[in-house]
Amino acid sequence: MATVTALRPNAPTEHLDVLIVGAGISGIGMACYLERDLPGKSYAILEGRDRMGGTWDLFRYPGIRSDSDLHTYGYAFKPWTSAESIASGPAILDYIEETAAENGVDRHIRFGHHVARASWSSADERWTVTATRADTGESVTLTCSWLFVAAGYYRYDQGYLPHFEGAERFGGRIVHPQHWPEDLDYTGKRVVVIGSGATAVTLIPAMTDKAAHVTMLQRSPTYVVSLPEKDPVANLLKRTLPATTAYAITRRKNIWLQKTVYRLSQNRPELVKRFIRRRLERALPEGYDIDTHFTPSYKPWDQRMCSVPDGDLFAAISSGRASVVTDRIETFTETGIRLESGRELEADVIVTATGLDLQLFGGAEVAVDGVPLVPHDHLAYKGFMLSDVPNLAFAFGYTNSSWTLKVDLICEFLCRVLEHMDARGAAVATPVNDDPSMDTRPLLDFGAGYVQRALDRFPVQGTQEPWTVTMAFAADLERLRGGVVDDGILRFSGVREPAATAA
Repeated sequence: MATVTALRPNAPTEHLDVLIVGAGISGIGMACYLERDLPGKSYAILEGRDRMGGTWDLFRYPGIRSDSDLHTYGYAFKPWTSAESIASGPAILDYIEETAAENGVDRHIRFGHHVARASWSSADERWTVTATRADTGESVTLTCSWLFVAAGYYRYDQGYLPHFEGAERFGGRIVHPQHWPEDLDYTGKRVVVIGSGATAVTLIPAMTDKAAHVTMLQRSPTYVVSLPEKDPVANLLKRTLPATTAYAITRRKNIWLQKTVYRLSQNRPELVKRFIRRRLERALPEGYDIDTHFTPSYKPWDQRMCSVPDGDLFAAISSGRASVVTDRIETFTETGIRLESGRELEADVIVTATGLDLQLFGGAEVAVDGVPLVPHDHLAYKGFMLSDVPNLAFAFGYTNSSWTLKVDLICEFLCRVLEHMDARGAAVATPVNDDPSMDTRPLLDFGAGYVQRALDRFPVQGTQEPWTVTMAFAADLERLRGGVVDDGILRFSGVREPAATAA
């Protein structure tokens, strides 16, 4: 683990070419691309927690795993070599830490530094960033030419928790998965998990090994599909080909599968619904009420589809160790939950898997020339910068496939931007929209509740390139990896001077 560092008292303010906020999968990825493509650049990663990994260090609930295959969720440059394609949180964390160590990135991380403010000065052509140290509470100030925010898109300090009538009366324990207590013993307990998303379908089979019974209580159903935990094609290729070759082939195969399933879901939803239905009928007990519990009212992929490795959720239901109840909550009681139907669910532990609370820039206050930045007033340029905001980039992945596929392309493109600026001696790059009459729409065209609740906190997208936000890897390959940097929209100005890093 890297050492927590800060400036000496009265030392000159440290300046960096690039300052990365967040040491999760996106921040570590950006640093690796800098090491590979621009090894002369000075950079640091500020991480508010005491360990890298972001999501994969934060979440500690039973069964924590990715619902994306690691051959596409992993980095393009770092083969995923484990036999498990759907991997556990600890395995993903090990992969991120190994990647950081192999690329020398870990020594650039400053743990326990929470970024509170970032302010751009056009006069100075740089960002001034203020972070708070977790160990001492003191403020640390740095400047940078570029700010890359890789803090994810949700609040790390709290999840989304709706108001539940009577919650204070419940005599058992209420737990949110984002803050799983180490001392929670649910052995022999009756557990109710509120929610039907990825967290809920992960928790339920994982808790059945100790709990007396686990109930998934959902207001409405979600599409849930079974995927093999181990990819037989990937593992065959690993045995017969070099690791990098096997990984590249598997990655292309899985990208194609993701794209095909998504397109079919959008263009032929009834076909996909019938396919999912047939698989559910084989996985669940005969006569199970699939219509009520596993048939959503929306089309496949209008919201994120949940995957369960080797059908573990369906196996838990079939064994009787878990069950699904589709109803609305009237109130919590002293002994459980009373539903609007009048039914009562007795519980010793209630887990509120009710989703995420989204935010941009890790909650930091951002200003440009003294004016507070309101993201919703800006257009997203190629999905990673904001209109009229200089030298600021952010990591934002896909909602319909693996997050890292997009982030890899963003990091590559940003390195090309920096290289282009060096070649022409420019200090500033700013996306500028010359068509104020262009229509706009939400950044994410996605029906999930946690997204809809937060749309006014995010930038918007336009209806013309490069202001649209695509959720298609092939399209992003063309405009990010294959697109020109000097496109007339990204305006370059100023005169670059070499960075002077404090000793």
